[in-house]
Amino acid sequence: MKPVIVVHGGAWAIPDELSNASIEGVKAAACAGFAVLKKGVSALDAVEAAVRALEDNPVFDSGHGAVQNTAGEVELDAMIMDGSTLASGAVSSTDHSMLTDRGANLFAERVGLPTVPTDTLVTEAERRAWQSQKNYAAGVKELFNKQWVHDTVGAVALDSNGNVACATSTGGIRHKMVGRVGDSPIIGSGGYADNQSGAVSCTGHGESILKVTLARLILFHVEQGKAAPEAVEKALQYMGERVQGGGGAIAVCPSGEWAAKFTTERMAWACVDGEALHYGLNPREDFKETL
Repeated sequence: MKPVIVVHGGAWAIPDELSNASIEGVKAAACAGFAVLKKGVSALDAVEAAVRALEDNPVFDSGHGAVQNTAGEVELDAMIMDGSTLASGAVSSTDHSMLTDRGANLFAERVGLPTVPTDTLVTEAERRAWQSQKNYAAGVKELFNKQWVHDTVGAVALDSNGNVACATSTGGIRHKMVGRVGDSPIIGSGGYADNQSGAVSCTGHGESILKVTLARLILFHVEQGKAAPEAVEKALQYMGERVQGGGGAIAVCPSGEWAAKFTTERMAWACVDGEALHYGLNPREDFKETL
């Protein structure tokens, strides 16, 4: 089985001054994940490596680079899923699929995970943007069509053993309510992975993605015989028509077929498929480099 990895840096109106950094960021993350796959390691480890690279890059709204809520705090959401077992969550040593808020912090302390003060994740650019936009009056959907808002990152992978996995991570949307949870950590909405159909990571307006369970909807179309690109396009079209939500998604099937599609103005994405690196930013772009 030929390994494949696809990553995205979020579907939104990426401004020109961030376009090159966004493209280089997703290309580097895809290569980091593929380096894991080339060693014969699992798809799960590959998506973790790719998303970790995106989280460490301040260009993206995830980890270092996350936006702030109405109180000026950072609240992060993330998920990871193994398509071979349907195991999901952020860690393997708990039977729970999701931990939030204080419980997540307590668990991290108990197992000895390293922590950092959340204010160290906020860039100076984000602090200035947060100060200049002190209300949420425009509405979350409108923000996604302006150059005010970053969005989710994610990765999907297929390893040499035929296993798939997905991971999705976000800082949410600027000036969100304290405690707001979007689609990213919700299994079936922000992401889903099943060896029988494929793996998906989603991005865009979280409340819309939740309402249509976008990740699972995409794989439903795959299960009905649709090719990966058509399955993603059909699900995004339904979300736009049904709840007027914009977004994007990446997908990979057990056959190695993959897709990266979006309905927003732009989405930075990259894919390593064999010895080729594909990437794009604007609609219908698919540039290719030989590795």
